Amino acid sequence: MADLDSRLVELYDIDNPDGPDHDYYRSLVDHASARSVLDLGCGTGILTITFGAPGRRVVGIDPSPAMLAFARNRRGSERVDWILGDSRSIPPGAHDVAIMSGNVAQHIPDAEWPRTLADLHASLRPGGVLAFESRNPGPREWKSWTSAAPSERETPHGTLREWFELLQADVDGNGEGTVRLRSRNELDGEDLSHDFSLAFRSEATVMEQLDALGFDVRAVWGDWHRAPVQEDSRIFVVEAVRR
Repeated sequence: MADLDSRLVELYDIDNPDGPDHDYYRSLVDHASARSVLDLGCGTGILTITFGAPGRRVVGIDPSPAMLAFARNRRGSERVDWILGDSRSIPPGAHDVAIMSGNVAQHIPDAEWPRTLADLHASLRPGGVLAFESRNPGPREWKSWTSAAPSERETPHGTLREWFELLQADVDGNGEGTVRLRSRNELDGEDLSHDFSLAFRSEATVMEQLDALGFDVRAVWGDWHRAPVQEDSRIFVVEAVRR
């Protein structure tokens, strides 16, 4: 898969700013008194950097060279071990907490998802915590994304026109399955579009997978304020413990 254009990467933090999701993950790490934190799919490192603390090891892994280049240029980046790759690139050592934020779990295809969970299990100490969020398949959010009209905004590199196209939705009656999308990005007429897939997994499916791979689920939340999951919840947030 082609990497993101660096001009689009520069806009990532504007579109995905620090907020309640980051507060949740930071509180989780602090509550665990974590001495070693793994951020798989760390992106630009906007959250990863904030885990840095005296005596704590932080590892950020991402498959995008452009994202990692941006992360390495952040203030405080020296407090993080940045690694290009996926779960197979996790360095040796027992981590206290591993996270996948920003719906990273949905970008991992079904063929690679069990191996990813197994790699994360191996990277955690017994009793270590894995936390991540995923969109609830029921609301079928991709429909609203792809039905929205194109939008335009000014950037340091020119006028950016953006919209989404649906390429394929291979989902069941509950919205569970794989959705292929095209992110259309035209920067002063230059086409910077890219295709991607999202795996929409139900809460029940994820619970079964975690159990089969050696995790005990200790909590599932319906938002970043730890409310119960409802049928119309946009996301569910998982906290699991390595057996």
